[in-house]
Amino acid sequence: MTSYLHEDRLQAVLAAISASGARRVLDLGCGDGDLFVRLAAMPALDDLVGIDICAASLDRLRARLARITVAAGKVDVRHGSMTDPARDLAGYDCAVLLETIEHIDPDQLSRLERALFTVLRARTIIITTPNAEFNPLLGVPAHRMRHPDHRFEWDRARFRIWCARAAKAAGYTPAFHDIAGAHPTLGGASQMAVFTRPAG
Repeated sequence: MTSYLHEDRLQAVLAAISASGARRVLDLGCGDGDLFVRLAAMPALDDLVGIDICAASLDRLRARLARITVAAGKVDVRHGSMTDPARDLAGYDCAVLLETIEHIDPDQLSRLERALFTVLRARTIIITTPNAEFNPLLGVPAHRMRHPDHRFEWDRARFRIWCARAAKAAGYTPAFHDIAGAHPTLGGASQMAVFTRPAG
């Protein structure tokens, strides 16, 4: 992915987090921390937790955190799975999955739905994932995906169907956005869903 598209994606997610008013944020599948280090520098956050299943990625993230000024109130980095989250992470203001769901086997998506919408049940949930319709503009052949570890890549219609069903079952309302570039018919390189639920 070209760097400017990646930066556009990060900025779109940061804007959605800020718009939500969240002070306690989960970064699920935080990886090396491209989003996490930006969040850690935000004094508006009281509590920030990053989770990833790859220990080596978390080591790199910790090294990055050591080189910046951390302004968030509490910062925690944990080794773990987003499909089987710790119960103490329930009820955060916002949970973010930045380009992560496409790395999950499709037969595990029901476990992810339960973890996100039933166990964690953050007030706002933000999910981004590649938009398969944009792939030709990136030179990706029709029979391939952008990354060898991707288990699937959805077009916008398929993503919206999955999100709408999951949201309805859990009492959330989704809003959809084309992000990371824009094309009049193909959308953005990525697509974002922001799920909100009534307070209480």
